[in-house]
Amino acid sequence: MFRKILIANRGEIACRVIDTCRRMGVGTVAVYSDADARARHVAMADETVWIGGARPAESYLRADAIIAAAQATGAEAIHPGYGFLSENPEFVEAVEAAGLVFIGPSAAAIRAMGLKDAAKALMEEAGVPVVPGYHGANQDPEHLAGAADAIGYPVLIKAVAGGGGKGMRRVDAPARFMEALESAKGEAATAFGNEAVLIEKYVEKPRHIEVQVFGDGARAVHLFERDCSLQRRHQKVIEEAPAPGMTAEMRAAMGQAAVRAAEAIGYSGAGTVEFIVDGARGLRPDGFWFMEMNTRLQVEHPVTEAITGVDLVEWQLRVAAGEDLPARQDELAIDGHAFEARLYAEDVPKGFLPATGVLRHLRFPEGARAETGVRAGDEISPWYDPMIAKIIVHGPTRAVALRKLDAALAGCQVAGSVTNLGFLRALAGHAGFAAGDVDTGLIERDLAALAAVPVASSRVRALAAMGALGLTGEAGPVEGFTLWAPLRRSVMLRGEGEEIAAGVEVLPGGAARVTLGDVAQEVVRDGAGWRVDGAPVLAEVVALEGSVAVFHGDGHVFEVVDPLAVAAAAGGGAGRIEAPMPGLVKAVFVGPGDAVSAGDRLAVLEAMKMEHALTAGRDGIVAEVLVEAGAQVEAGAALIVLEEGEP
Repeated sequence: MFRKILIANRGEIACRVIDTCRRMGVGTVAVYSDADARARHVAMADETVWIGGARPAESYLRADAIIAAAQATGAEAIHPGYGFLSENPEFVEAVEAAGLVFIGPSAAAIRAMGLKDAAKALMEEAGVPVVPGYHGANQDPEHLAGAADAIGYPVLIKAVAGGGGKGMRRVDAPARFMEALESAKGEAATAFGNEAVLIEKYVEKPRHIEVQVFGDGARAVHLFERDCSLQRRHQKVIEEAPAPGMTAEMRAAMGQAAVRAAEAIGYSGAGTVEFIVDGARGLRPDGFWFMEMNTRLQVEHPVTEAITGVDLVEWQLRVAAGEDLPARQDELAIDGHAFEARLYAEDVPKGFLPATGVLRHLRFPEGARAETGVRAGDEISPWYDPMIAKIIVHGPTRAVALRKLDAALAGCQVAGSVTNLGFLRALAGHAGFAAGDVDTGLIERDLAALAAVPVASSRVRALAAMGALGLTGEAGPVEGFTLWAPLRRSVMLRGEGEEIAAGVEVLPGGAARVTLGDVAQEVVRDGAGWRVDGAPVLAEVVALEGSVAVFHGDGHVFEVVDPLAVAAAAGGGAGRIEAPMPGLVKAVFVGPGDAVSAGDRLAVLEAMKMEHALTAGRDGIVAEVLVEAGAQVEAGAALIVLEEGEP
């Protein structure tokens, strides 16, 4: 076994690898960028090495700096995590050329599965079913359009070097094909440096079911399946294992196909074979097709670990160190059910826009596995994926595990950035999901209900007013009030699209009366917790700098309005298009004097590894264009201004 390894990654996956290394007595080296100097993975590792600037290209994508760090610290092997260089065959070759061990598959195996079109051809040869489509080299738009016509709409355009939903577009009719093709190629070129695409038949009620495989270069086993059908824009949201409705016959067929795929390329280490499954007729052995193979550890690997009792990172280290497969296929079995929910810093009402911010308060529930790369006080950086944590639960049945998931999400406390926590809870409580009736279109069909912002009750607002004034102690002499202080104080809160005026006054015995408009409520905190009008309210109130959080239900955060602040003008409202986050302006489609209509694309901003279209909020005439393509802008920067008044 290795004495010391270097982890060529950051965030929660770096922390996850360090956890296993500690248990195995393996020393760890963390690398970090300027943005991660005080990150959690840096604090956890035995040794640390700075490798460059905040941009991934300046740090985590610098193979030379990472290899030099491993050599300088005496590390014997490099664990790539996922993302960044984890599926880069040139990096694998450079690691091995430096006399180090790459904890993962060979460069040849990565190349074999790196391009979707070549991988599908290879899988056909290995007897693995593939989706009907065009995987050829001819990238002429007219030829691709003809291929789409032959396959039959709807079709899916996919980047051959893609992943994570980037460079992927669904097209329902020939009239939209060229526009979608141009968009997919542009995003693919940015994300992967390769604009080539393939065309596939779009399965009408698709389920995304993947099989965890593990190989030692000669033979492979599978550790059963995960269902990853709950997706938003091809990004996984909640994953589970095993797949609901799975039959023994289909599990055997999928597992055997996945093992054939792994053994066909001499696969070593952890990998995932992803299948698209036709859920319209139930799960049938003739209704699944190979999509792609991810030649690395997956984000959602903890649900497989939960149902098998296997530590996949431990297996990675053992096989990379020269051991044979740690278990035979007949030694692996499924125990219970597991879910994983991805908690992100993102603004759901704004179309799941990635968010930034300082995590002023962060607490995860007991009884659940929380894998995270951040702590309270850390900043969600615009340079990297905005994941806060993965919340994993396990139970003896799917129903029990789902109840545990809801309870775990209810116990998460995050303040300092907007999150998708309310959305996750709504999804966990979705009737179709609870029944196991899942497919990749579930979220989009019910998006309005799932993404609805929960409105705080008057009880929650009353507690927020108490917190804003620092009145969170137990009943008795109420904090903040003294004999010479006024018996009534006022506070203005802002949240959920409105301003909330509250009055708080002392009552005999240390309670307080909180008045919100025409509603007055008696609030007291004692040894049993909060009570409003005599009824207990299970809530935690946390006062933050300039805001207050009330963790009750989905959680609510209110800004405390400074009464001396002068309200700034709206600045043109929908007539002023601003950058919603720091990013790179990829394209500007308008110029001064152009007439635009509400919803027209005005510019494209690239941030957090994705492209975001900025659209006109109303009809109008462009007055000013303040940026050009290639400009790096900060959050809130004015980009385009429409003329005042009606067009």
